Amino acid sequence: MNKTIGIVLIIIGAIMLAWTGFTYTKKEKIIDAGPIQVSADRQKTISWPPYLGGILLVGGIVIVITSKK
Repeated sequence: MNKTIGIVLIIIGAIMLAWTGFTYTKKEKIIDAGPIQVSADRQKTISWPPYLGGILLVGGIVIVITSKK
């Protein structure tokens, strides 16, 4: 079980090092006045620091190495 968690942490850490975030589009209402509605597409960005991916990667490697066989 610990080895599986370690491998998952390694994969997630490597992905987080490669991509430091992502952007998505959300539709928001600007004006809502009865039958008249105006909406706009807004881009939202989610980002995380690269060192977080490094920590997960190193933690996963430590878990895999120290897990019992």
